[in-house]
Amino acid sequence: MKEGKNISRTRAQESSAAIEKMYITMRHLFNRGFYKPMGISGDTLREALMTLRPEIYGNIADEKVELKGLLYVIERLPLGIEECRFINLTSDEGYSKSHFEAIVPPKRRRNCYRIDAEQMNVEITRGRSDIYDILTHLTFIFIESHKIKNRVLIDEGGEVSRDWVKLEQAVLKKEPLTLVEKEIAISHAANILARTFEDVLDIYDDFGSEEAPDRFLHIIFWLGKLAMEEVVSSTKRTITFSPILRERLGHHIHGEIWATNIKEVLKINQLLDRPIHIISANMHSVMNSIFAKNALKNTFKDKLDFDVFEELSKSSANEIRNTVKEVAFQNGMIFLPESVGTNIDVQIFDTAKIDWSVTSFSEVAFGEQKPVLIVMDYAFGEQAYETVDELLKPYKKNTFLNVQSVSIMGKAGILEGRKGDIMIPNAHINEGTADNYYFENELTPEMFQGNNIAVFSGSMVTVLGTSLQNRELLKFFHESTWGVIGLEMEGSHYQKAIQSASKIRKSIPKDVKVRYAYYASDNPLETGSTLASGGLGTTGVKPTYLITIKILEQILNTNYKTFDK
Repeated sequence: MKEGKNISRTRAQESSAAIEKMYITMRHLFNRGFYKPMGISGDTLREALMTLRPEIYGNIADEKVELKGLLYVIERLPLGIEECRFINLTSDEGYSKSHFEAIVPPKRRRNCYRIDAEQMNVEITRGRSDIYDILTHLTFIFIESHKIKNRVLIDEGGEVSRDWVKLEQAVLKKEPLTLVEKEIAISHAANILARTFEDVLDIYDDFGSEEAPDRFLHIIFWLGKLAMEEVVSSTKRTITFSPILRERLGHHIHGEIWATNIKEVLKINQLLDRPIHIISANMHSVMNSIFAKNALKNTFKDKLDFDVFEELSKSSANEIRNTVKEVAFQNGMIFLPESVGTNIDVQIFDTAKIDWSVTSFSEVAFGEQKPVLIVMDYAFGEQAYETVDELLKPYKKNTFLNVQSVSIMGKAGILEGRKGDIMIPNAHINEGTADNYYFENELTPEMFQGNNIAVFSGSMVTVLGTSLQNRELLKFFHESTWGVIGLEMEGSHYQKAIQSASKIRKSIPKDVKVRYAYYASDNPLETGSTLASGGLGTTGVKPTYLITIKILEQILNTNYKTFDK
């Protein structure tokens, strides 16, 4: 008789199962309409996140509070959310027309409204990925809040430690803290967080602002206070989903209005029947690549091109950015600011109105009709399908768009390389499903050689959320025959929309060209290089513009010529 095999799962398999469980659980909770994150209804979500232990959440499974992960999350949630016991996720339900002032997180474009002392409303207009993003972030900070509670609550009667009493005194003090008072408070906070004084001091100012320099202490206090109230008085925090949000989600309501607005503008400007090239990128690189040479010819005479682009990317460069923008408007650029909740601005360039002789693309070679460029700002996760699917549909059912190409420039996590490197994919794999999308990429690694930037080619994995990845799962994707070079959130959703429009619905030409290229914003396999370690800074300028230029070279059928030649 053979002995039974001892079958055990690898960490990668456990992680994959945890992501799938989170995905299913979040959809279930959404359909249910409400849940208590630290109650029984939130058990599955918490357990899955603790099993997964994503890199971006650092020490989530340890006793000590994770500071870098907390900063990453707080920057993506509205100011004051740590004080709220009720968080209501809504659709766009008219709060912008009320007295409530919109609160926009520094690192996520979403409108939030503080309804009263206990309630925060968060508008969801970018699809399910927005919900997954918020729920995982909230689950993380609630887990961290209970770590704080465990270290300061002495008994269930509400008695607390001396460190907590001192922290509360510092937080409730109306005047700004002196240096001595601040360092005393940091000392007590460090004990509460099970971190060193130096750990807290190093990150303290990153949480603050000019208006609230001591916000770090405020966040720690309110997270701990609400966690203690959940135990002492059973007043649990609750997340609800508004009936209107549950009714609207998945029906492309915002995407349809957004796409129709673009087509209306094309019709008004008699551009609907022209060859169209769609580019998903930021709102500056295409405009600057075309117009910066002429607009700034006297300002930066002796600077190299990428030095000029770096100057344009600085936060203090409003004046020269406006100079380039003015030249763009004079040459027929149309700007469509976001107005329907998608958070996706759009630029339209009529190439017939541009004086190409004074640009770096001076020898353009068009066919009979000069093309139109539609540049759309970055989509968010599943929103990429909603927006592009609607954009590729015919105008009023019978006017088909002549879309010649769709180009996607994005930022992504890299699995072999470092921040600022470039990835050229040949397929997108949808994490958690068997879906995969192979395509012929018009961009090749060879096009980017000789620029002192490492270039990697292979498949990319489209993930549920960048904050849900851990080392073991990513190593499996990278080292197995999947050969994954990076991870991002939109690729497969874009490709799904393009394939259905060109191959099945036939609303755009079946031979539409696709281009995908990503620059690395982080390396989740490398300690200190995850998204929680901070932004790219100027490191991202060169790859951003290099990708933009290569896309434009193909669309305009010409070569880019540097400023100084």
